[in-house]
Amino acid sequence: MHSWCNKEQKMNTSLSNTSTKCLRDTSITAVVFPCLYSVLFVLALILNSLAAWIFFSIPSTSTFVVFLKNVVVADLLMTLTIPLRVLSDAGVGSWQLRAFHCRYSAVLFYTTMYISILLLGLISLDRYLKIVRPFGRSVLQRVRVGQMISAAIWVLMLFLALPNVILSDQPPRLTGGKLKCTSMKSNAGLLWHEGFNYFCQVVFWGTLAVMVVCYTFISKKVYESYKASKSKSQAASRRTKAKVFVVVGVFFICFAPFHFARVPYTLTQTRSMASHCRAQNALYVAKETTLWLSATNVCLDPLIYVFLCKVFRRRLTATLCRKPFPSGTMETTTATSTQVEMPQIVHSNKKTGMSL
Repeated sequence: MHSWCNKEQKMNTSLSNTSTKCLRDTSITAVVFPCLYSVLFVLALILNSLAAWIFFSIPSTSTFVVFLKNVVVADLLMTLTIPLRVLSDAGVGSWQLRAFHCRYSAVLFYTTMYISILLLGLISLDRYLKIVRPFGRSVLQRVRVGQMISAAIWVLMLFLALPNVILSDQPPRLTGGKLKCTSMKSNAGLLWHEGFNYFCQVVFWGTLAVMVVCYTFISKKVYESYKASKSKSQAASRRTKAKVFVVVGVFFICFAPFHFARVPYTLTQTRSMASHCRAQNALYVAKETTLWLSATNVCLDPLIYVFLCKVFRRRLTATLCRKPFPSGTMETTTATSTQVEMPQIVHSNKKTGMSL
């Protein structure tokens, strides 16, 4: 058993050393992506700061608001890691800055991204329970339970990400004057890095599956309501159907491409692929491109707040128009925007003898 462990350790060391021999072509990524991330940072900081200012003046009277508040926090933290990524990718500053980004900033970037993914899945489940089963209150719809679930997600993801920080304890090795993040990882760190990436794949595809199921039932419900209401509520039905698919649209556009590219790129980091250096560079560019697309989620999430949360939309309008927020509207914090429009369809259904 001891000899087998030694053999595995030597193999991992060999793979780690071999993977650093391929010089990464950063001629494009060192110029294009710092510019793209800079634009993204400015937009995300403005949008999420405004969203945070509005949301944290709204009481947490529903699980929907609780989950959205947590998404705002995750997006803000992810946004604050972008400047270090810009400086690191552009090669500005010392190698110590790059090492700090590899060990801390990049880990927080990915961790908050997957926290957002899980929260978007919970939002979808919450909408399913409130739209498809509006007359039965589930335990999952209790505010206290929503707060506990959100806290559990933060604790779990930070706990699983911590070894990526702790096990990046090797002296940084520069290759061609550049530092690869994986060169700072021990053998155990490389194995954890690969395993954590597989776990994140399960998180993404599992969440996507939950969203597809939830939105299939939601769309069925909306379609039945549309048929029952016929021409009397066509405009409302179209708006409702559009809002129903905002979350899943944002989710798929932002995250799906990255998760197709991530596994093969991770394997080039943790396994020997010295004979395919060109493939490594191609996968690196693909990973960086799709990662930027994933990062745009911090700018697209505010669309969810505007389309789906009526009280947020009202407060945003009042803020932009510099008008006082009208009193007597706080009861709508417990309902999504889609739910507010659904009674129009329900009213028509009662006339046709159909109940939701």
